[in-house]
Amino acid sequence: MTDIMEKIHWLGHSAFAVYGSRTVFFDPYRIAGSRKADLVLVSHTHADHFSTEDIAKVAGEKSTLIISSDAKPDYPANVITMRPGDSTQLMGLTIEAVCAYNLTKPFHPRANNWLGYILTIDGMRIYHAGDTDFIPEMKGLSADVGLIPVGGTYTMTHEEAAQAVKAMKLSCAVPMHWGGVVGTEKDAEAFKTLVGTAADVIIMKKEG
Repeated sequence: MTDIMEKIHWLGHSAFAVYGSRTVFFDPYRIAGSRKADLVLVSHTHADHFSTEDIAKVAGEKSTLIISSDAKPDYPANVITMRPGDSTQLMGLTIEAVCAYNLTKPFHPRANNWLGYILTIDGMRIYHAGDTDFIPEMKGLSADVGLIPVGGTYTMTHEEAAQAVKAMKLSCAVPMHWGGVVGTEKDAEAFKTLVGTAADVIIMKKEG
């Protein structure tokens, strides 16, 4: 697990970089943008996930951008839109689009077909949950690493996120969606306590 986690870098909020055989960014937002991406995965079109300024920092002419089907991006990158249930293979990577939505909150309706992703890279599966509640589709989902929102308000609370992890098959869980728009480090710490032995929880320090 140490080798996997050395490749994953938290850039704040829900933004991550994966530096493996390919360079992959999830939901770049308020980042420095020091590397060009092979692949950029954007979960949905809210401005703190679909940041045109930040995508432009990392997406070049040889990059591929994958985004939810409601987006109409204009970038030099190749663009692929996906819906939950879709999957694709490119550059030796497998990308699966999964559901991400609110159950009772109005912010992320299921009808929008917004996304979480499971990225398979270098033999490891990384699940980026996107902005979501603990939804039925999570039950039984498996990955080596889960990047899980814990900040509440727009997504799961830390209590709900811990329940979600216990319903999934994750080796490691990383709390996200805290320390910026909503949520604090206390949410991340409480999440870790509640997950207990269900998965290793790593609270990352923001980079960049």
